[in-house]
Parts: sequence; C-alpha cells; structure tokens
Amino acid sequence: MHPLSHPLFLQYIIHFNDERDYFECHEVGEEYWKQIAPKDKMHPLTGWIQLAVGMYHWRRSNYPGALRSLIRAKPKLAEPGIWTEGFDHPQLMQLLTESIQGVTNREPFEHRDLPLVAGQLVQAVEEQKQHYLAPELDEHFLMHKHRLRDRTEIIALRQQKKRRNL
Repeated sequence: MHPLSHPLFLQYIIHFNDERDYFECHEVGEEYWKQIAPKDKMHPLTGWIQLAVGMYHWRRSNYPGALRSLIRAKPKLAEPGIWTEGFDHPQLMQLLTESIQGVTNREPFEHRDLPLVAGQLVQAVEEQKQHYLAPELDEHFLMHKHRLRDRTEIIALRQQKKRRNL
C-alpha cells in the first residue's frame, strides 16, 4: 500500500479539505507518524502535521505559533517524493509560501485546500468518504477545539504517569 493511501492519511486529507478541522489532522497525522516513524522528527509526515498545526494556529490568530509551524513544515515537504505523490507539488509549495506570507503579514486566516491531482489518491479519498460520517462542527468549536474537547482521558493518563513517577 502506498503510504498516502493509509486510512489515517486519507482521513487527514478529509479533515483538511472538507471539514477544515486542522486539530483532527494533527491527531490522525500524529497517530500515523507514531506507527511508522516514531521519534523521527524530520520525517515528511511531521511536515504534514506541522502544516495542519500552522493552519490551526493561524485560524486562532496565534501568528507566532502559526509561523513557527509552517516554517518547520516547508522543508519537510519541499522535496517531491513518495510523501507528496498525488499532490500538485508546486501548488503545495505555493500554499505553504503564501500561508507563511499571510501569517507574517498578520492577514486574516484564509483556508486553502490541499492541491490533489486526479488519480489514485483522489479515488482513495472518495472511497474513504463513503465509509465516514463527517460530524457537524461549528466554526467556534473548530477554532478552539483543543480547549473544548473532552479531556477526561488525557487528564487520567497524566495522573497515572504522576503516580508512577512518585
């Protein structure tokens, strides 16, 4: 299987282009990264994760966080290869360049779709959509998702770690 045809990466694309839910892009991207290249912070998949994080911060007008993430993403996606196949690579680089420029100029957030090209990746995304029921999310929730989501599990894990370290 091509690495970009993995269900988690297909979900990343759906979250990014259709739902504009960059927080979930980060979540599924990180889950995939932990499966295939844990601790390799230069892996191209981390570039995809940082792109989503940059868009999330930009939407929230966190310009320093957005700029840091987008700048870190660009070199990891700069080389055409297996991790950018199925995307119009020059347009992907333009998306990153324009996003960095927009953040630098403190322009209001503007969503940009990932530039898919017709072919196997588009077909795989469409097939994935058939097995996925997209949640209805309002703009406020998407903007502040890291604060509004249910954190019960995260808090429990932190408490568990603290007890182990005592």
